[in-house]
Amino acid sequence: MNEAIVISADCGFFIRHQAAVAAATNVPVALWSLLLVPTLFRGLPRAAKLAAVTADSTSCSKDLLGIDDPADRARVVIGGIEGGKLLRNELVRPPIPTNVADIEKEVGACIARLRAAHPKIAAILFECTAFPLVTPAIRRSTGLPIYDITDLCRLTLASVS
Repeated sequence: MNEAIVISADCGFFIRHQAAVAAATNVPVALWSLLLVPTLFRGLPRAAKLAAVTADSTSCSKDLLGIDDPADRARVVIGGIEGGKLLRNELVRPPIPTNVADIEKEVGACIARLRAAHPKIAAILFECTAFPLVTPAIRRSTGLPIYDITDLCRLTLASVS
C-alpha cells in the first residue's frame, strides 16, 4: 500500500484548510506558495516589497498571509488577473484549457501594473498553481527572482525523500 509522504494542493486558496489538514496527518502539508513569505522577506532588503500575484486578488486578503507585523504586511503587494481568460476558463465546468501565451500575457500585464505602482518590488511570488507554466518567461522578462508552488513542493519533498 502506498502512503502519502507530502500533501499539497492544486489551488493556493486551499490555505484556508492548511491548519486542519496539517492537524489531521503526520506528513508535511504545503497547500499555498505564500507560506514562503516569511522566508523570502529574510532574503530581501528591509525596504523591498514582495509582489504576490494571484488569479483573483479580490479573494486574496493579507489576513491569509499569516503575518502579524503590520510593517511586514505592508511589504506584500497583491495583484491579480481576475477578469482575464485564465480565471474565466478555470471557473467553467469542466475547465477550459488556457493557452500558455495568454497566461503569460495576463500575468505579465499584472506585474507591469504592480511594478509601476510599487517600484520597490524586488521579488515575485506566484500564488496560483497555474502560473509555474510561465515562471521562466516572466523571470526573463522582469529580471526578478520569482517563486511559485513548485519551489515549495520541491523543498518539502526534498525534506522527506
